[in-house]
Amino acid sequence: MSFPETTPYPESSQASTALVLSIVGLVCCQVLGIVAWVMAHNELQAIKAGKRNPANEGTASAARIIGIIGTVLFGLGVLALIFFGISMAFVPWSEIRFDEEFWRQEMFR
Repeated sequence: MSFPETTPYPESSQASTALVLSIVGLVCCQVLGIVAWVMAHNELQAIKAGKRNPANEGTASAARIIGIIGTVLFGLGVLALIFFGISMAFVPWSEIRFDEEFWRQEMFR
């Protein structure tokens, strides 16, 4: 006995998956934000082409927006690391004193 197909659309929706990936990407693994952004974009394109259920358009839009935010934050973090790395190259390390006695004298001055 076979069951009738419940959806008239030829492809199943990936909007929920994209939303979960975008939230996880925003919270802990920023690279997933890029993946979620691409998945949500593809989902919206498939909805416009009539291949997927238009009821999931809001979920896909939310996933795309969160994915964009996560990607922007990831890019800002990478730029901050690059800036920090470059700025550390110009610190005059030879003038910094690391001996313990120096720090004791400075702390109790």
